[in-house]
Amino acid sequence: MKAMSLTGRKIKRADFYDVVLRHRPLRFSPLALKKMAPARQLVEQQLAEGKVVYGVTTGFGKLKNQRIPTSDIKALQLNLIRSHACGAGPPLSESEVRGMTLLRAQVLAKGHSGVRPVIVERLVEILNQPFYPLIPSRGSVGACGDLIPLAHLALLLIGEGEVMWQGKRLSGQEALTRAGITPITLEAKEGLSLVNGTQAALSVGLLALHEAETLLETANLAGAMSLEALMGTPIAFEEKLQRLRPHPGQIAVALTMLRHLENSQIRDSHIQCSRVQDPYSIRCIPQVHGAVRETIDAVCAVLSIEMNSVTDNPIVFPESGEMLSGGNFHGHPIALALDHLAIALCHLAVISERRIAQLIDPDCIDLPPFLTRRPGLHSGLMMPQVAAAALASECKRLAQPASVDSIPTSVNQEDYVSMAMGSALKLREMTQRVGQILAIELFAAAEGIAFHAPLKPGRGVAAAVKVLRSEIAPLDEDRSLHKDFEKISQMIRAGRFTDGKGAEFRF
Repeated sequence: MKAMSLTGRKIKRADFYDVVLRHRPLRFSPLALKKMAPARQLVEQQLAEGKVVYGVTTGFGKLKNQRIPTSDIKALQLNLIRSHACGAGPPLSESEVRGMTLLRAQVLAKGHSGVRPVIVERLVEILNQPFYPLIPSRGSVGACGDLIPLAHLALLLIGEGEVMWQGKRLSGQEALTRAGITPITLEAKEGLSLVNGTQAALSVGLLALHEAETLLETANLAGAMSLEALMGTPIAFEEKLQRLRPHPGQIAVALTMLRHLENSQIRDSHIQCSRVQDPYSIRCIPQVHGAVRETIDAVCAVLSIEMNSVTDNPIVFPESGEMLSGGNFHGHPIALALDHLAIALCHLAVISERRIAQLIDPDCIDLPPFLTRRPGLHSGLMMPQVAAAALASECKRLAQPASVDSIPTSVNQEDYVSMAMGSALKLREMTQRVGQILAIELFAAAEGIAFHAPLKPGRGVAAAVKVLRSEIAPLDEDRSLHKDFEKISQMIRAGRFTDGKGAEFRF
């Protein structure tokens, strides 16, 4: 795969996913070096002139009024990294750490941070290695950005901390030695520039957004499969209905549903039946899933802006000779967006559970109770619906916003915080639960469709059943379904029911 050049110019989400998930090589472009040089010159100039600059010639946070002698400038930056690396909890995943590293390099390469180009060069080198730093997931309140997680990333640059190398934990120093990478001695402002920013929450959020896109398209497919199993009608998805309430997401989902249901023999078999309307969990898929689609689009816009923003403090403006202190590191835009996405995904979970409940209820459709061929002797899908209900209730708890909380830190200097990392971490959990519920629905719907044989479902649904059956056997008699559902969850994450990028499954 051709290397991507880090130039300091705008990067796209596709670039992010290529580097982070597909390990596309990265290289530091001379264009970035050219952009960074003037800002570094200004930092050194102000230092030489004895100017008072926050975090360069002063302490941090509440210690902002403490002047630092020139002889202690390097020690100040080193102490900042060591003191801030105090995270807790299980480590972030390799992908999340790779995302943090890329995003931090992107910020610094834009030329408004005032660090030497060697800092970005080292981050790029680390991204191209078979190891990644171990970064605790807890500890950030999203105030001056993700200070604690980013400090753990910065530890590796100075030859400290720990890494994971092919499943084994190594010291940061040993990893750099093996890779032939020289640790960096931090100069003025460089420690501060490495930790001020939103890149931890943003990385977790971007990866969850990627999952959300796949989950939505899988949910559309699962809904179409359930409709076929329940012998529902696609009339509610007709374009003329959607055009009278023209929300773009609603229209898009309705058209997707119609494509999945094209050429359905099951539909043809009951087109004159007496049933007038389907339950909301079937009939209102375009309205519910469509609203989720629009939420995903809105979150995508926010995170795309954040990917290409400068989130340092102070920010260097070499063209005007200024170093301005502000609040670009504050995580609220991310926190609110990720909380919004969690709420949207919760609706995918709950409506999916309702469709599962419809599938196992013989009062809803002429299917055997719990979709088992020998009710009583076999329990069929009785308990998977219970599991889905439990997971759906977990989703409701995870949908509670983290961003409505704030707790003062740094002796009230940072008195209003975003909790963006909390929003990101619970969104990550939400995507896992939604995938688990959709796995149960896909399985249950495929079982229901089998009872209508030899009638065939719509072409999209038929293709999805084929994908499912390539890995998962039918439920001819009771068995433990745990491994089946885990396998389907993995198939969902791998994009087996989409094109692998969260886009519509092309049959």
